[in-house]
Amino acid sequence: MAKKIIGIDLGGTSIKLAIVTQQGDIQQKWSIPTNILDGGAHIVPDMIASIKHKIALLNLTTEDFLGIGMGSPGVVNRENGTVTGAYNLGWKETQKIKEPIEKELGLPFFIDNDANVAALGEQWVGAGSNNPDVVFITLGTGVGGGIIADGNLIHGVAGAGGEIGHMTVDFDEPFACTCGKKGCLETVASATGIVNLARRYSERFAGESQLKERIDNAEDVSAKMVMDLAKEGDHLAVIVYEHFAEYLGMACADIAALLNPATIVIGGGVSAAGEFLLTGVQKYFNQHTFPQVRETTKLDLAKLSNDAGVIGAASLVTK
Repeated sequence: MAKKIIGIDLGGTSIKLAIVTQQGDIQQKWSIPTNILDGGAHIVPDMIASIKHKIALLNLTTEDFLGIGMGSPGVVNRENGTVTGAYNLGWKETQKIKEPIEKELGLPFFIDNDANVAALGEQWVGAGSNNPDVVFITLGTGVGGGIIADGNLIHGVAGAGGEIGHMTVDFDEPFACTCGKKGCLETVASATGIVNLARRYSERFAGESQLKERIDNAEDVSAKMVMDLAKEGDHLAVIVYEHFAEYLGMACADIAALLNPATIVIGGGVSAAGEFLLTGVQKYFNQHTFPQVRETTKLDLAKLSNDAGVIGAASLVTK
């Protein structure tokens, strides 16, 4: 019987785990809460215990598996199998992940950054259709990214390759980014960025708008709300949507000019706006690309949703 792979997607609120075939099909998946108490000291032991329990429950042994792959937030040292600076997990100090997992489970362990791992999942069995040249952009609270060129993940000399969210796109009225500079894609194209834009353009908007009313009344505003109102034709929401689409479309055009991937895949929570989002981004992408790129690099929405992380993590074992 062909050996299986265990994929782990480590997040701030939950840890997703899956048993995946060597073809990228999920056979079993489950999740456990991320216990960040005591400086995140329980996270790795909890993962180990959960995997042991699931293997026993399914009457399997470690002999049935090729290895374990994992995606993690923070700065990942792939060779040492450590993670540094994953503050949302309570990990202020460098954490050893590979060593205890290999010791306890007796399987080879591989780890990479969570955005890179999600990119691998989409490239392998998602919107990337297993093409060797795919770029993944994830629009969540921030903007993450992963670049696969010639079948290889781009890590860069310090592991910062693929940090698409920190491309500078806003030069006129740049917002400060958490990274320390201004005008990053993350400040105008993430869920947070869309709200930034809503507040910016609300100040100079004089017409009728439900979105403006909410902002003027100090009510909560979300990216989903802005997108939904834009779909309904709310004038201020449409202005925000157009600027968001232009920033993201320009970023995709720059990426395409540098890499000419087969597909730029857009995922993350904001991408739930679906074809409405893609249509706007495509318009500005077309405006800012030259013919060879425009005709060969396509934009597409992510297909794997929350499964991209565990599938991509599993693929680390076979790379």
